[in-house]
Amino acid sequence: MKRQLRALAVAGLLLTSSLVAVALGGTASADTQICEQYGSTTIQGRYVAQNNRWGTTAQQCINVTSTGFEITTQNGSNPTNGAPTAYPSVFFGCHYTNCSPGTNLPIQVSQISSATSSINYRYVSGAIYNASYDIWLDPSPKRDGVNQMEIMIWLNRQGSIQPIGSRVGNTTLAGRTWEVWQGNNGGNNVISYVAPSAISSLNFSVLEFINDVRNRGAITNSWYLTSIQAGFEPWQGGAGLAVTSFSANVNGGGNNPTTPPPGTTPPPGGSSGCAVKYTPNSWNNGFTADVQITNTGSSAINGWTLNYTLPSGQTVTNAWNATVNQSGSAVTARNVGHNGSIAPGGTASFGYQGTLNGSYSSPTSFSLNGATCSRT
Repeated sequence: MKRQLRALAVAGLLLTSSLVAVALGGTASADTQICEQYGSTTIQGRYVAQNNRWGTTAQQCINVTSTGFEITTQNGSNPTNGAPTAYPSVFFGCHYTNCSPGTNLPIQVSQISSATSSINYRYVSGAIYNASYDIWLDPSPKRDGVNQMEIMIWLNRQGSIQPIGSRVGNTTLAGRTWEVWQGNNGGNNVISYVAPSAISSLNFSVLEFINDVRNRGAITNSWYLTSIQAGFEPWQGGAGLAVTSFSANVNGGGNNPTTPPPGTTPPPGGSSGCAVKYTPNSWNNGFTADVQITNTGSSAINGWTLNYTLPSGQTVTNAWNATVNQSGSAVTARNVGHNGSIAPGGTASFGYQGTLNGSYSSPTSFSLNGATCSRT
C-alpha cells in the first residue's frame, strides 16, 4: 500500500501504473535479486519482500535474503519536498492482493489479543531516506487498493524530509518518546511517529500504536488491520540500506480494550471531559459553522480529533483552523499546529463553510479523541 502518495507527496504524483501489483511468486532460499518494478518473493514461508519502486522510472534493485533484504541499486533521485522514489519493504498481511503465506490478516482490531513485531535495520551515510515501519488499517477487510489509515513509525530520518501533515505533539510508546504528526496525503489519512534519533532495532507491540491512533479518534475497534510492513523510503541514494531481520505475529481471539496504553495522554472522559459549542449560519444553499471545543477535564489535551455526523444534504467545502475531512456524512476534524493543546478549562476553535441541499439542521453529538462530549 506504499504504492500511493507518501510523505510530502501531492495527489497528482500518483501514477496509475503504480496501482498494478506484479509478484514473482517465488520463495527466497538462496539470495534473490529483484529489479522488477513491483517484483516480490516470499521469505521464511511467512513474509513477502517487495521492490515496490513506485515514485521513479530509474532502476532500483534489492537483494532478498532468508531474513530480509538489501537495496543494491538505487538510481532514483527525487526532490525532498515531494514524494520518495520507492518503498522496498518486507510485509506480513495483504498488499494490493499480494498476501503473505498463511496470513490471518485482515483482522478486526477488536479481535486482536496481541500484535508484536521485531525489526533490525542497517543504515548508510550520504543518502536521504527514512526507515519506516508501516501499519495499515481500513473500515473494511480490504486485500486490494488504498486503505484509509496509515500509521508510520519513522525509526530513522536522514535529510530535509518530514512526514505528511503537521506535528501535533509528542507521546511515549514502546518505552520511547516520539514526535506525532497528522495529515492526509490526498489518498488516505496518516499518523506518523518520528524517533528523535536513529533506532537500528526495535522489538515492540504493534497493538500499542494501533490503540494510540484509536484513542486519537482516527479509527475504531471495528476497523481492520490489513498489513504491517518494514522498509525504506529513499529520496536520493540508498544503496546498502537493509532490513536484516523482520518478524511479526498477530493473534486473534481477543477483546482489545478501549483504555489507552501506558504513557499516552488519556482522552477526555464523557461530559466531564469536553464540551462542544456549535454555532451555524445557514442560507438557501449553503451554511457556515463555528465550532468551539472546551476541555472540561483536569488534564491537558495534547492533539485532538473531533468526530461527528452531518445531517443529510450538507457537504463541507473549505475549513479554517482545523483539517476537516468528510466521508459520506461522517466528519473528522483534526487540530492544526497552533491549536493542538487545550489546557483544562481552555478552548480551541475552528470553522468551515459548506453547501446545503434541503432544510438545515445541526449535528446532534460529538466525540473528542473517542470520548463523547456534552453540548453547550
